[in-house]
Formats: sequence, structure tokens, C-alpha cells
Amino acid sequence: MEANLQLEKKLNVAAWIITVAVLGLVGLMRRVKITMPEGVDLGFLPPFHATLNALTALVLLVALYFIKQKKVQQHRNAIYVAIVLSVLFLLSYVAYHFTTPETLFGDSNHDGVVSEVEKAAVSGVRPFYLVLLLSHIALAAGIFPFILFTFIRAYTNQIERHRKMARWVFPLWLYVAITGPICYFMLIPYY
Repeated sequence: MEANLQLEKKLNVAAWIITVAVLGLVGLMRRVKITMPEGVDLGFLPPFHATLNALTALVLLVALYFIKQKKVQQHRNAIYVAIVLSVLFLLSYVAYHFTTPETLFGDSNHDGVVSEVEKAAVSGVRPFYLVLLLSHIALAAGIFPFILFTFIRAYTNQIERHRKMARWVFPLWLYVAITGPICYFMLIPYY
């Protein structure tokens, strides 16, 4: 038990370091642009991101099913897959946003500005999109360390603490995984 608590403390420190690094990168990616070599374009990544998010949502539901069936090892394996998918998403997402101009909802002429005319054309949908996007981004940033902490509780065999966290972390992670592809599909006309 003492060894688990010491391991938990070390893993918690690592989780905070990872969280600060990831949030720092995400904060920088809109301000810093890296020029890609001639002929290299990461514009193919948004559908990949949506696919990774959709697969994460599916795997999270499978993990929930397994734990409800008391199939702990299958649940654990599904969570490992969900974490790997999320890490792949995060790496790809950061790479894309460091190298590619931002796509704006409603920017039908692709000039990087949503004019008043363009806003008027999507006025009924744009507020819904922005609320969905902002909730997705805020929850993704906020839930990230807690996904790690929930995982750490299970990894260090603190099952009751894991369950208590998972009850509220799981639905938020699922929401983020589902809203990512929805935002992507709403943004498709503007890529």
C-alpha cells in the first residue's frame, strides 16, 4: 500500500508536468507557425483527428460496457486503447495547428476573416457551433489532467478512488470525444 502511494505521488507529478507541457503547446500553436518544407502539407489531418476522436468515443463506450459486465481486464485494455488514441490525436492536432492556418467557421471565401456577410450567412448555426467548440476546447483542457489522475488511481490499484473519479471524468471525456467529430463535420465546408 505504501509503495502504491509513493508511486501515485510520482505519477501525479509526472501528470502535472505533462499537463503543463501539453497546455503550453496548445497555447503556443495558435501564435507560432512553423513553415513546412515545399510540398509538405498537413491539411489531410482534420479528418484523421475526427476519426481518432470518434474511435476514442467508441472505445470509451466499450470500456464502460466491459466494466459494467465486471470484465476488468477487458475494461483496462479498452482504456489503454482510448489513451493511445487520445495521445495520437493530441500529437497530430498540435502538429497540424503549428503548421497550418486556422480554419474559421463561416469563412466561405477562405481569406482567414469571417466578414459580416459571411456571419449573416451562417448566423443561425454559428452560435451553436461556437458554443459546441468552446465547450469542447474548455473541457478537453480541463479534463486532461483528471483523465491521467483517474488512470493513475487504477494503475496504483486504488480502485475505489478510481471509481469515484471515473464517475465524473468518464462522461466529460466522452463528451469531448464526441463533440470533436461534430465540430469537424460542421467545419468541413470551410477547409
